[in-house]
Amino acid sequence: MSQISRRFRKWTADKLDLPNDLVFNLPRLTLIGGKQLYIENHRGVKHFSPELLHLKLSEGYLEVTGSELVIQAIMPDEIVVEGVISDIKYRGAGEK
Repeated sequence: MSQISRRFRKWTADKLDLPNDLVFNLPRLTLIGGKQLYIENHRGVKHFSPELLHLKLSEGYLEVTGSELVIQAIMPDEIVVEGVISDIKYRGAGEK
């Protein structure tokens, strides 16, 4: 995203009092008791197993680790994961 585009989006978000996750397409995570994770604004599943989930984001990816992980629902930009969630990591575009 260019510097001008970023500034315009920030200005728009500030003036219209919009949340940054909506304007900048940032992920929104809701964790319920370490058993259920609701993620909005993802760009697809990169890898899934009962112990690990990698989700593509607009910039970088999200790594969820745990045990007995199950995808309960998946929509174009939302996903619900259940199981024993032990760790959630955000990796930026340049990180491994």
